[in-house]
Amino acid sequence: MTTALDRTLAGRSAFAERPLAPVTATLRAMFGTSTELPGLAPDLLVADPTGWRPAAELTGHALDTLLDSSRQRWQAQPHAAAALAWKAYTYWLALPAVLGWASARRVPLLTGADVLMHFDDPRPLVTLGLHPDITVAVLPSDPLALSGLPEVRVVPTEAALLEELRRSLLDEHLTPLLDAIHGKVRLGTRTLLGSLASGVAYAVLRAADVLPGSSAGNIATLLGALGVEDLIELVPGHAGRLDVQRKTCCLAFTLPKPKICMGCCIQQH
Repeated sequence: MTTALDRTLAGRSAFAERPLAPVTATLRAMFGTSTELPGLAPDLLVADPTGWRPAAELTGHALDTLLDSSRQRWQAQPHAAAALAWKAYTYWLALPAVLGWASARRVPLLTGADVLMHFDDPRPLVTLGLHPDITVAVLPSDPLALSGLPEVRVVPTEAALLEELRRSLLDEHLTPLLDAIHGKVRLGTRTLLGSLASGVAYAVLRAADVLPGSSAGNIATLLGALGVEDLIELVPGHAGRLDVQRKTCCLAFTLPKPKICMGCCIQQH
């Protein structure tokens, strides 16, 4: 006879064997699905890489494809197209790491080699997915730490986990992309990193009802780890919730049909 304890242990075992289970569960809570999100592969992992290519190619010729798609989508000037492409890309890219850390202290290491992409779906600017063997960093207290899975990297402390997040997401992925964008257009680093900061904050706030801990505390910790804590401010929003006030602009106001985003610094003037 299967006991309640057996079922509990089985559930914990299944959870431990699926490193990204907390991330996909949080995505379902946020969007109602983790399989039909334009811009992300179903349940994040790419089982068959045919037709996908590493996101690291965005530092080369693939960047032209991304920027051209952005120009056509928004009828934007080159600098605005680059700013909006970066804003969209960084939000969806950072989401698995942000939600993994905030929900369960599991951080998929989103290097340019382990994030995959394609431009075949016309709905999003680009579709992102994760290599099925992507490394996930965890703490010693996580059930994954004892799983023996080769893709699991155990780090000793919370600080070390946040350093892994920064290294993989920012140092090894977004900083080379930012440098490549600077080779195409004149666009301030602060402008681009402001979109990263706001994207991280919005991700936490949109999942606030299902994430443990304080949203403000989670956001402060993540932005501090990425070194972008001075680029947004949390302010009172509707119904007692927090909202994001940006200190930089994504340049959407320069479009043929100007758009002032919620929380844009332009609204302060």
